[in-house]
Amino acid sequence: MASSGIPRGGPPLGEGEAEDLLRCICFKTGPPRTVGAELEWLVHDLRDPRTPVRPPRLAAAVDTVRSLPLVSALTFEPGGQLELSSHPAGSLMECLDSLAADLRAVRGALGPLGLTLSGYGVDPWHASRERVLHEPRYDAMETALGRSGTAGRAMMCDSASVQICLDAGVEEPGPLGYHRRWRLAHLLGAVLVAAFANSAVHGGRRTGWRSTRQALWADLDPRRALAPSADGEPRAEWAAHVLDTPVLCVRTDEGPWAVPEGLTFREWLRTGLPRPADADDLRYHVTTLFPPVRPRGHLELRMVDAQSGRDGWMVPVAVTTAVFEDPEAAETVYRSLKHLGERAGPDPAPRNPLWVAAARDGLADPELHAAARTVFAVALDALPRVGASESVRRAVAAFQERYVIPGICPADELQAVTS
Repeated sequence: MASSGIPRGGPPLGEGEAEDLLRCICFKTGPPRTVGAELEWLVHDLRDPRTPVRPPRLAAAVDTVRSLPLVSALTFEPGGQLELSSHPAGSLMECLDSLAADLRAVRGALGPLGLTLSGYGVDPWHASRERVLHEPRYDAMETALGRSGTAGRAMMCDSASVQICLDAGVEEPGPLGYHRRWRLAHLLGAVLVAAFANSAVHGGRRTGWRSTRQALWADLDPRRALAPSADGEPRAEWAAHVLDTPVLCVRTDEGPWAVPEGLTFREWLRTGLPRPADADDLRYHVTTLFPPVRPRGHLELRMVDAQSGRDGWMVPVAVTTAVFEDPEAAETVYRSLKHLGERAGPDPAPRNPLWVAAARDGLADPELHAAARTVFAVALDALPRVGASESVRRAVAAFQERYVIPGICPADELQAVTS
């Protein structure tokens, strides 16, 4: 962010207007056509990942990478994590090929600087990294999240993920309907957490979780990282959730942003204090909510740990896309996972029993192991129908053989990597 100047979004917003706006902007329906992915990476020393990458060295690397002619959007997270965000792609392979080309360019630029990209859900070697981005948003975020403990800082500075973005779906019922896709995302999400858990070690110690990253999200804030109910009408549930979540910050034209405590967006609308809220404030507020599935016109699935290896990130993107975009696969997986809702119970993800087991136990949990075997078998069958290349199908099959069939996840191999 170049400055703290705030573009005004128009006149003060009413509560009814806010609800209408949320319903319009968060679930944009139509036939599923596009797919996207956001890849976060930890930046480590190429020769010895235990050597901290100091801010001046990282800043030089940032300048080098920013000069590359990338197709994807390039950003950096508060702890210096690098993120590549694809543009909405017309097919799975268009998305994967575009990101892969950009990753090759980024790695090629970082190598001569003695740096590399590492794919782990949290940093295995370092904890409480120094925050290298000092902008009003992150200053406010650290203050607000710090009220609940240390999870916020660790999430900001030590974590990385693979996020999959898919169209919300159609208005009509059925496997491609947005009601069904919303529900499927929350059932499948727990299976994805378990299968791709890759953060058992943080700062040199085992944490007791296969996905420490997911545990951090669950501990982040009393409400900010929770999902609304997946059983009700998605637009209504999400609108209520957004308005009833406390505001992270109130942006100002000059100086530090205000960080109120306990002020929900609904209360802000009703009181008009500390200043009237407008539509731009509402849109910004949505970006400060971090549920496992975030509707932003499309569905943003945010629960997958970053994956190791040069192309490991492709597997969760391919599996999730196949299960969502192929109607036969979507119907089969939904029916096979529907019973998981009983285990989840009434509590929201990621704090309900199903999601906690996924993060803690991975595929050592028998029920999640069986679910993952079904999901991968169905995805492999559907991948040709969504245009996946032979190399992508081989990568998914290799992950299935290495992890899913025996009932382990990447986290179970982390001890050997970090010892």
